[in-house]
Amino acid sequence: MRLVQDIWESYRSYPAWVQVWVFGILVPVNAVSILFIGQPSGVWIAVLAIVAMLINLPIMIVERGFSKAMALSHVPLWTGLVVWLLLDPPRGSAGYETYLLVLLVVDAISLIFDFPDAVRWFKGDRAVARAK
Repeated sequence: MRLVQDIWESYRSYPAWVQVWVFGILVPVNAVSILFIGQPSGVWIAVLAIVAMLINLPIMIVERGFSKAMALSHVPLWTGLVVWLLLDPPRGSAGYETYLLVLLVVDAISLIFDFPDAVRWFKGDRAVARAK
């Protein structure tokens, strides 16, 4: 139970806007991809959207919290997804196409934070977020 508490406290150490961004926007928008697996390329969209988040579960468990290492899965997977959605988005129902636009915007915004975090991690910033 202490593991869950450590991860929760790490998450809560972030500013409120980051907490809202992560669990109010970023995670839900990517998770909703599962609802569109029947649409053209829907399975691949869901794989790219969701796997980039799931890879972070073992990182959170090992580190007992949130760190810049979590950006490492987003950078390759969501960059590929964003480029794909920019250059050749799948066509489908109006709802699916609207969703893909929202996913594109949300993941592109995430990458604005993820690229610098990945660079910082590679430069040695391996700290886990903790309350000050």
